[in-house]
Amino acid sequence: MFDNFTLAQLQQLWWLIVSVIGALFVFLTFVQGGQSLLSSVARNDLEKSLVINSLGRKWELTFTTLVLFGGALFAAFPLFYATSFGGAYWIWIAILFTFVLQAVSFEFRKKPGNLLGARTYELFLFLNGTIGILLIGIVLATFFSGSSFQLDDYNQVLWQHPMLGLETAFSFFNVSFGIFLVLLARTLGALYLLNNIDFRLQLVKDMEKRLRKAVATNLIGAIPFLLYFMFNLATVEGYAVKPESGEIFMESGKYLQNLLAIPGVLAMLAAGLLFILLGAAVARRPSGKSGIWFSGLGSILVALSLFLTAGFNNTAFYPSSFDLNSSLTIYNASSSRYTLTAMSYIALAVPLVLAYIAYFWRKMDREKLSTGEVSDFTAKEIY
Repeated sequence: MFDNFTLAQLQQLWWLIVSVIGALFVFLTFVQGGQSLLSSVARNDLEKSLVINSLGRKWELTFTTLVLFGGALFAAFPLFYATSFGGAYWIWIAILFTFVLQAVSFEFRKKPGNLLGARTYELFLFLNGTIGILLIGIVLATFFSGSSFQLDDYNQVLWQHPMLGLETAFSFFNVSFGIFLVLLARTLGALYLLNNIDFRLQLVKDMEKRLRKAVATNLIGAIPFLLYFMFNLATVEGYAVKPESGEIFMESGKYLQNLLAIPGVLAMLAAGLLFILLGAAVARRPSGKSGIWFSGLGSILVALSLFLTAGFNNTAFYPSSFDLNSSLTIYNASSSRYTLTAMSYIALAVPLVLAYIAYFWRKMDREKLSTGEVSDFTAKEIY
């Protein structure tokens, strides 16, 4: 089957696969969003334990998906992996450090006799939920704004700024998308907690109200940053590719042209934004619990549309603002036809993995997390 694909078709297929994984990761950042809400929606130890144990059921999915995203990029587009992870070194180290803090915090927060105390680990979770997601958003925004690198004749990366990636945090375009992702994650986190926790007892009713308020305030806060990002995306010069020569050149309104040239992607973006709003509207109802599924689907569609806009329609998905012709496209950064073909057959197993995850997700969430569960100190899985 895949043996009959041309190299260009395989490259496009794998950019689509990578984009789907990246979009799923954006949805799963509800874990980080929930962590960042700890200090605002949880006012006592019981409420904090409910939030952390609810998120603790899913935190490994986010981390695993991030690793899978990096692994898929490494296998399908190794030149991007080498350029970004090897060049923008310090920003990736900072991101990974916050995820290490997350793993340590879930493991040791409730361990008896831990030296740092529960509050320190709660601070670590907050840092992962805010700084970690902010930096990821900044990195993703460079898919449109560009980075300061040059590739030599041997494709070795020469990063042109001494801060090795951290300089991208000084672009408001990049930061605006990072802040949008943080606030979107907080919105998704509040929606997830509303769906996952049993609020029937009166002593947690106030937390339910705070979560419903958090959905609205964070989504409203996200809108100006999204509008700023989308306006600039539609009006700035983009990094276009001449298909016959591979030469990179600047083209006015390139990313808007991409959306108009691929109506399905534009429809995906519009539908995604509507679904996010619909999820928030569901949460406004006193009994509304299912908003996470609407907003979750919406976040996947929005993220997927942005990834496809960055990589398709003869566009450099990892542009160099220092040397245009060092910019990376899905065509000059990919693995060989043989490698992409072999990987495509292996990828046929992905639906089985997703079905496995969905099955156990449903099994874990069959019963809502109750105050009794987090108060049972004999339980093995208490975070």
